[in-house]
Amino acid sequence: MSTQPDDADLRLPEADRRELVEWTVACAERLLPLFVAERPDDSRPREALDAAQAFLRGELEIEEVRERSFGSHAAAREAADAAAVAAARVCGQAAAVAHMAGHARQVPRYTAKAFPGDRSRRDEELAWQRMRVPARFDRYVYDGD
Repeated sequence: MSTQPDDADLRLPEADRRELVEWTVACAERLLPLFVAERPDDSRPREALDAAQAFLRGELEIEEVRERSFGSHAAAREAADAAAVAAARVCGQAAAVAHMAGHARQVPRYTAKAFPGDRSRRDEELAWQRMRVPARFDRYVYDGD
């Protein structure tokens, strides 16, 4: 099986994307403190997660959520610490799932990068995520791992 999904695979119905947004936001909330520890005055990753939650409540359109996602990725580019960079990326990807479900696949990837010197903590966080991904999306997110 190819590790690169085709375009049809990335565009799940909105109800499915909403379910994945709930999971990705829960994952990102656990990593956000890694970013805040380095850049406490930079609210862009928090804003991305808040926008994703507003989307879930029907308060924001996808385009507005995408803009906040872009902001989180900009914050990642400005961070110096690898953990902070990865945490901001997870927040950006979590919000981006509102637009394209395939972004959910990046959450475990960036999570692994958030703990460069702590293999035990990395494995614990990845296990937490895997245990909570909606069962019907396990293969979608993890590509059959």
